[in-house]
Amino acid sequence: MDKIKLNIVGLSYSQTQTGAYALVLGEEGGNRRLPIIIGGFEAQAIAIELEKMKPSRPLTHDLFKSFAESFEINIKEVVIYNLVEGIFFAKLICQKDDQEVEIDTRTSDAIALAVRFECPIYTHEFILSSAGIILEEGLEDSVEEDLETDTSQETTTSEPSKNDDEMSIDELEKLLDKAIAEEDYERASEIRDELNRRGK
Repeated sequence: MDKIKLNIVGLSYSQTQTGAYALVLGEEGGNRRLPIIIGGFEAQAIAIELEKMKPSRPLTHDLFKSFAESFEINIKEVVIYNLVEGIFFAKLICQKDDQEVEIDTRTSDAIALAVRFECPIYTHEFILSSAGIILEEGLEDSVEEDLETDTSQETTTSEPSKNDDEMSIDELEKLLDKAIAEEDYERASEIRDELNRRGK
């Protein structure tokens, strides 16, 4: 099965889930984005490494890297290989000498380790087709400018008068376009899931 390379293009505070963050992965050479909701600890671990900050004591992912390097184990790549009921599944492809081992892991931990080992992140077409969001032309540069967490952004795409399940498909598609235009990928992900649920 062909793999598609992803890059980290954004990390922002979740407006709907307390203590959660939206991690946005982008298709290399393409305009599709894969938003993933992750916990605050994992978001901090990713942001610290992206910003090349050094905590006073090693974080758990730093400890894992030191442990692996001590035994000459390298992570070759991370693969987001499945999506079941909105939950992403990932694995680490590890190598020691000529032996290669696959280790199942949470996607957020996999990304935190990928930035530390500077290894590529991949997924498959069926995941991007079902969970990816297409970024309209002209918005790509503005999305990729910010790799820091943002706790001050306000969400303006919610429609308080109706729940998603009360809207027509046409209304949801318009709301999805608006969320993408405003770079609110968490909201866009929710709308996309509702459209997928209806068999769109």
